[in-house]
Amino acid sequence: MEKQSSSVVVRLLGSLVGYMRRFLFRFLSVGPIPRHMAFILDGNRRYARKWKMDDRMGYKVGFLALMRLMRCCHELGVKYITVYVFSIENFKRRPEEVQTVMELMLEKIEGLIKEEGILNQYGVRVEFAGNLKLLSEPVRIAAEKAMRVTAHNKSLVLVVAVAYTSTDEMAQAAQECCRDKADRGSQQQQLVELADVERHMYMAVAPDPEILLRTSGEKRLSNFLLWQTSNSVLYSPAALWPEVGLRHLVWAVLNFQRVQPYLHKRRNHLYLSTQQ
Repeated sequence: MEKQSSSVVVRLLGSLVGYMRRFLFRFLSVGPIPRHMAFILDGNRRYARKWKMDDRMGYKVGFLALMRLMRCCHELGVKYITVYVFSIENFKRRPEEVQTVMELMLEKIEGLIKEEGILNQYGVRVEFAGNLKLLSEPVRIAAEKAMRVTAHNKSLVLVVAVAYTSTDEMAQAAQECCRDKADRGSQQQQLVELADVERHMYMAVAPDPEILLRTSGEKRLSNFLLWQTSNSVLYSPAALWPEVGLRHLVWAVLNFQRVQPYLHKRRNHLYLSTQQ
């Protein structure tokens, strides 16, 4: 009897929280809603140490935080989410640490594929951005499968930046532009245009983010989306990534809405200047 009563209370509280969240999002939707939010997932290991867990458990809790945030973004109307999972610089860590991260990454990607029903329910398309050739073969194959099985979804795009740095992205884009020009063999159109570079970026799958959120209070971009964030709102809550929640998302959107008229004017000015 007590268990049944507790179950009813939990369901009622869950319904109440869901109603309050939807009401809050309806209030926020009176103002502009960002199309694209990017996140640097900082603090998984520190969270594990804080609560005396092993590092793997910290990453698992961080994955659950990502799932919660993805649901909130979907309900709010955000169309693109980019998460910075693993930098090319991270390959310089101790081999056993890199191996552990690769194993965790494989586990989480396979977990996403197993949760295909949930991804389809929310209409989530998964994209991987970065130099995927640097990944271990099992991780690369799993990433390609995740992109393939969710390719038909259109409500929300989850971009996973892995084996990624902005400097590598720009170098690869420049090289691809030069190859294209050389393959065409034209002597008249040898100049590389801005649109050519952006078309070959890893992040060509998404528009530039309006908000970049990095947890743990860190204010460094760490070689992430340097090309795409010149007009983004930067937000650095003190919370570790597994601790991030609804209040941080709401505060980030409110900050964006406060400065959005200025950012919109600046983007239009930059666009017109490139057309001259």
